[in-house]
Amino acid sequence: MTDKQHIIIKGVKEGLVFLLDDKCEFATLLDELQYKLEKTHQQLLTGPLVHVHVKLGSRQLSDDDKDRIKSVIRSQGNLMVQSVESEALKVDLTQGDQPNLQVLTSIIRSGQTYEHDGDLLLIGDLNPGGTLMCTGDIYVLGALRGTAHAGIGGRTDVIIATSLMKPTQLRIADIISRPPEEWMTGDASMEFAFLSEGRMQIDKLAQLFRIRHNPIMFKGV
Repeated sequence: MTDKQHIIIKGVKEGLVFLLDDKCEFATLLDELQYKLEKTHQQLLTGPLVHVHVKLGSRQLSDDDKDRIKSVIRSQGNLMVQSVESEALKVDLTQGDQPNLQVLTSIIRSGQTYEHDGDLLLIGDLNPGGTLMCTGDIYVLGALRGTAHAGIGGRTDVIIATSLMKPTQLRIADIISRPPEEWMTGDASMEFAFLSEGRMQIDKLAQLFRIRHNPIMFKGV
């Protein structure tokens, strides 16, 4: 067997790191691991106890297969396996049921309307007389002083969030905001609007996790 590079062994302060190719066949990986330890990396098997950390890349293994890797390494004298880890699974937020996020860097001025199917992030201000409309959430990284309508397709679980909440009107689905004096807080900074029990509510943006992780709060909208 040739010394292929499906496995890279690196020395680190804590001991050794085994970097295993996540694309090749698992059987090939085991064969090469055993070959390297017995034939080409014999210098690792002398001296004091060495701690080994095994990195699997994106390869996901059962506990049984992890034990097979550990068994090969542990059979070699002074090597002690400390961990066998895979990278965390990456989730592509642009696929599946995730809404389409549109990032818009602009100022929406009086008389201008911007409409989007999905979530909308405006980096800039929404001026009085300007309008944002989308089927999902609306996020304004700036001042919201015009009209914002989220959930235009009927969704009631969406929000309108902004750095500065000073709207002419807010609307989620078919619910229109009450007069500002009824729900505006003192400083109007970093807030979001949402529906609860069929009414428009405003809270500090730091409390958004309560809505996203407790969907029961949307009950009755």
